[in-house]
Amino acid sequence: MRHIGAYADLVGLDLQRTQREVMAQVVATAIVAICILFALFLVCMGVIAYTWNTPYRVAAIAWMAGVFVVVAIGALIFRARVARQRSPMFADVQREWQEDKVILERMLSSDPES
Repeated sequence: MRHIGAYADLVGLDLQRTQREVMAQVVATAIVAICILFALFLVCMGVIAYTWNTPYRVAAIAWMAGVFVVVAIGALIFRARVARQRSPMFADVQREWQEDKVILERMLSSDPES
């Protein structure tokens, strides 16, 4: 019963750690996304306003669209890398279970009379 309680504690600790990691990523991502969105919107408006009465206005808009596509691809690559580096859920529980499983198998397979 002690081991079951210990596993429950490990599960709780793993869930808390996972929740903290996910919430930190969500909050940071939301803040960065909002700030970048406003900054990019204002920069784009500035570029369009600066080039409006020139023959380069269409080229400026096309270049900005290209930059957004390149940045989006870079962000997708970064997100995939971050997702791979996350610690697996219940890693501590799995490790402890593997250790205890060996001990439990030895206990159950040994002859109680010897």
